[in-house]
Amino acid sequence: MAVKTDIAIAREASKRPILEIGDKLGIPSESLVPYGHDKAKISAKFIKAQQGKDDGKLILVTAINPTPAGEGKTTTTVGLGDGLNAIGKKAMICIREASLGPCFGMKGGAAGGGYAQVVPMEEMNLHFTGDFHAITSAHNLLSAMIDNHIYWGNELEIDSRRVVWRRVVDMNDRALRQITTSLGGATNGFPREAGFDITVASEVMAILCLANDLDDLEKRLGDIIVAYRRDKSPIYCRDIKADGAMTVLLKDAMQPNLVQTLENNPAFVHGGPFANIAHGCNSVIATKTALKLADYVVTEAGFGADLGAEKFLDIKCRKAGIAPSAVVLVATIRAMKMNGGVAKEDLNEENVKAVQEGCANLGRHIENLNQYGVPVVVAINHFTLDTDAEVAAVQEFVKTQGTEAILCKHWANGSDGTKDLATKVVSIIDEGKANFKTLYPDAMPLLEKIETIAKKIYRADEVIADQAIVDQLKAWEEAGYGDLPVCIAKTQYSFTTDPTLRGAPTGHNIPIREVRLSAGAGFIVAICGSIMTLPGLPRVPAAEAIKLNAAGEIEGLF
Repeated sequence: MAVKTDIAIAREASKRPILEIGDKLGIPSESLVPYGHDKAKISAKFIKAQQGKDDGKLILVTAINPTPAGEGKTTTTVGLGDGLNAIGKKAMICIREASLGPCFGMKGGAAGGGYAQVVPMEEMNLHFTGDFHAITSAHNLLSAMIDNHIYWGNELEIDSRRVVWRRVVDMNDRALRQITTSLGGATNGFPREAGFDITVASEVMAILCLANDLDDLEKRLGDIIVAYRRDKSPIYCRDIKADGAMTVLLKDAMQPNLVQTLENNPAFVHGGPFANIAHGCNSVIATKTALKLADYVVTEAGFGADLGAEKFLDIKCRKAGIAPSAVVLVATIRAMKMNGGVAKEDLNEENVKAVQEGCANLGRHIENLNQYGVPVVVAINHFTLDTDAEVAAVQEFVKTQGTEAILCKHWANGSDGTKDLATKVVSIIDEGKANFKTLYPDAMPLLEKIETIAKKIYRADEVIADQAIVDQLKAWEEAGYGDLPVCIAKTQYSFTTDPTLRGAPTGHNIPIREVRLSAGAGFIVAICGSIMTLPGLPRVPAAEAIKLNAAGEIEGLF
């Protein structure tokens, strides 16, 4: 029998009206703003009213470094949320929204898969409730107002060579990475170099995902540094007087989106910064609200634990004042084989030796996560061709790391496939052994923070940075930004900056190409190696196969 596609399974879902899903969480209908029958936003008034309640337990789902074999981190997040509900716990999940760029490029969407999905899948992976459009518009409004200010006399004395605010587009369009604006004569302004990032790399996205409410949002937007004068003094967004209008554009986008899993369990899907070029977590407001509404909240961090989990723990938890009670580290037998040197076309053959060799990557992530003082359990995301011997090899290895690996079959069986994992996670949390701590203190110098991550997480020998970068970091410290955490932009495929080096490499260096100050979001971005803040499309983009069929249904999305 042919295996059903994710989209076919999603279309067969027996969805409940979104008001019923809200009722499960104690959200009255008047506090929901419906977007159709199956998705809604939560009102700011209701969110504010929850602040005095006790918090539930936070569970972070992360993964090994991604491989072409697939890991299924979001699928496991959804499956674990369903599994917790299936064993009688009041649980919900919090995940990110999907970017159109990778959806039409290569990575695909972000709604889970198989029988562990969040629905409505098609809307979630396309325009959803318009949050990303609002972020793109707010970001580019500021861009337009900067150039407009320069055009009409430049009262703030902006040095047009030092405008650091780039434009954004939610599409993988490499042609826009570096551009020249205002060509065509005096009526079009003053020509200058500029460029685009992808919307999910926008500081506005990071701000929306870290802000606590609309007042905090507007303050953070005002704190954005957009340019410098000739004397190198900063120009802020509030100097351009764009922060108020940007907040208006983001008013609705600031409200978390409520949807449901295939098993009709509640899920917040809100915000979506990339994990390799941004901090890779869903919004603080969604996570903190979920903790008030459920006893267990399952959330994820993007890509591998060296990026997503590190930033979740060192940036989001630090900024939001939250801490996970357990971490679930997702791995697959297929990915272990690839880390052990097996080519993708040979993954269907049993190879216990390659699995054992590939476990070095898994072990490195376990060691890294242990530094944060939170108990870790491994979830083996099951594929049909995995053999008992291969699974046993991973479980035996994980025992040597002081934890347990549990086989999960949520893709095929939904919550029935994650009850063991859910039971184990609850048991770990009940033991109360979590003693969360960040990797570095606020007061550590910025370059030392970068070096700490590079050495303790990436296991690099040293960080390579030009004197200009070192001087820039020192200048930011002198300007009062020294206490900020750092967000390292690096390839997701390796602990190194070389995406081809799998496993657990050592003896490498981390070159810093550029540093950026995200004063509004509240972190420093260090861009490493050849990482791009605006991805390009692959040779054969997914968009080529996406179309409407004769019945008006979307084909090729998944």
